[in-house]
Amino acid sequence: MATKGKDQTLKNRLRERAKLTVRGGLQRLDLDVSRGVFTGQVNRTLQSRGIDTVLDIGANVGQYGLGLRRAGYEGRIISCEPLSGAYAELSGRAARDATWHTVNSAVGAESGEVDINVSANSYSSSILGMTQAHLDGAQDSAYVAVERVAVTTVAQLADQFDVTPGRTLLKIDTQGYETEVLAGAGDLLPRFDALQLEMSFVELYEGQHLAESMIEVLRGHGYRLQSLEPGFSDPSGRLLQCDVLVVRSA
Repeated sequence: MATKGKDQTLKNRLRERAKLTVRGGLQRLDLDVSRGVFTGQVNRTLQSRGIDTVLDIGANVGQYGLGLRRAGYEGRIISCEPLSGAYAELSGRAARDATWHTVNSAVGAESGEVDINVSANSYSSSILGMTQAHLDGAQDSAYVAVERVAVTTVAQLADQFDVTPGRTLLKIDTQGYETEVLAGAGDLLPRFDALQLEMSFVELYEGQHLAESMIEVLRGHGYRLQSLEPGFSDPSGRLLQCDVLVVRSA
C-alpha cells in the first residue's frame, strides 16, 4: 500500500472512531434517542420477535454491534470482518463483551480465499470492483490496496456457533456482495426470523444486484418489509443506497 493510501486509511479510521464516541455520548445524554432512529427500530424488532442472536456480516470496526448495544440489545452478536486492520479494532472492541464474538473472514457463497479491494475509508471495501457512480458519490472511497482473505459461509457460521435461524437476525453489509452471502446460507435462508441488508438503487459495485431484484428475492423466500433507512446520496441528491430490514411473514 502506498504511503498516501495508508495515511488516508488511518485518517478515515480515526474519523469513524470519533463518530462512534460522539454518538455514544449523545445517546448517554439522551440527545440521540434510539427510539425513532433505525438502530432503535431494529432493536425493538429484535425484542418483539424474541431474537437473541445477530449474525453481523461485514462488521468493519464494530459500528453495527456497538449501535445495537447502545440501543439496548443484550443478546449474542457474531461479527465477521475480513480486513486485518478493521478486524484488529473490531476484536479489541468486542473483547470487552462476553456475548460478542468475532470471526476474521469474509462471507460468500462457498468457503476458500479471495482478494478484497481495500478502500481508503475501509467500510467501502469490497470483493467487487467499484463503479464511477460510487466514486462520484463518495470521493474518499477509492481503492488503495488489495488484501487476500479467508472466506466462510453463513451455513458454516450457523453450524460453528450453534445458531438457531428462527431466533436470529442475519445482517449483511458487504458492499455489493450480498447475493453471494445469501447463496452461502443455503436452505437456511427462508428460516431466519429477520434479515437486514444494504441495498443499492444504482450499480455502485460491478455486477451487484440492485434493490428491486433483491426485494423480490426476499419476498419469494417469505419475508416482508419491516423498516428501512436512507443511505448516502450523490452530489445531485439522488439516493444511492438504503438499509432494509425484513422479517419472516409466517
